[in-house]
Amino acid sequence: MPGQPKVLSAQELPTNEAKWITLKKLSWQDHDGKNRLWESAERKTRGSSGIDAVAVLAILRSENNSFQPSTVIIEQYRPPIDKFIIELPAGLIDAGETPEQAAIRELEEETGFKADKVLESTPILANDPGMSNANMKLIILRVTFPGQLESPEQKLEAGEHIVKRVVELSKLDAEIKEYESKGFVVDARLSHFVVGYKLAEQIKNGNF
Repeated sequence: MPGQPKVLSAQELPTNEAKWITLKKLSWQDHDGKNRLWESAERKTRGSSGIDAVAVLAILRSENNSFQPSTVIIEQYRPPIDKFIIELPAGLIDAGETPEQAAIRELEEETGFKADKVLESTPILANDPGMSNANMKLIILRVTFPGQLESPEQKLEAGEHIVKRVVELSKLDAEIKEYESKGFVVDARLSHFVVGYKLAEQIKNGNF
């Protein structure tokens, strides 16, 4: 039986030993002409596209309406917060990939689902601009089934432990609240989508 993941220790990491990220001291001038300093974290993996990563919002639908429009979310342990998080499928963009290609690949690897259409690709989004220059795109993909929902095998890499969950869009808000009650951390991108979806439904139904 697998053990419970946990952080065993934490210590300062010299920047010359960091493989994936680095720290920078930025000298900048504010609106009043005053010189200031800022500390920033940066990825070392950014390729020629200028985009670090993608997050994937998959819309699962049935051609004969055998199930309600749904999406897939994943459970995963994240060492930086030392907790399990509920989030959208996501990953870094490989060399030579477009963001859309990366999204299709990551969705299939992490969930097994194969997208048949790219519905939307957002502009480049800043993740945490007060601390880092890390960026991403949110790619919305369609996964269509002729009838009943199927659950294909994931294609996880060695060391990856990801649990996928398919949730109806209309039930996603309640599902996220249930995860919170169990001690999961909710990823901001997923939370923002859930809030926006719920608000759109309230406006459509005249409950806003």
